[in-house]
Amino acid sequence: MKIATPAILAFTAAACAAPQAGDPNADIPERAPIDGPCHADNVQDLIGQQATGDLGARVLQRTDARTLRWIQPGQAVTMDYRTDRVNVHLDEQNRVQRIDCG
Repeated sequence: MKIATPAILAFTAAACAAPQAGDPNADIPERAPIDGPCHADNVQDLIGQQATGDLGARVLQRTDARTLRWIQPGQAVTMDYRTDRVNVHLDEQNRVQRIDCG
């Protein structure tokens, strides 16, 4: 039983690290640092759209944010405020419910 435990832990860790099918972050490259803050007011027209890599890239471009964070319903997130991060809150159907910075 002790031999199986490390194998199970390794498999579980690998599964958590692997991108999931339909992961909207899969196609979004890391952006270079910017001087200014995120501007969520520029993307409020995207509310209601399906979360995709293309949508995420448009959000990053239009907000001037450095990083994008998809937030699923009930997902725990850090409470630190970052002026260079845009948060895209999703509903149960993976559609954009709210977009804000922080």
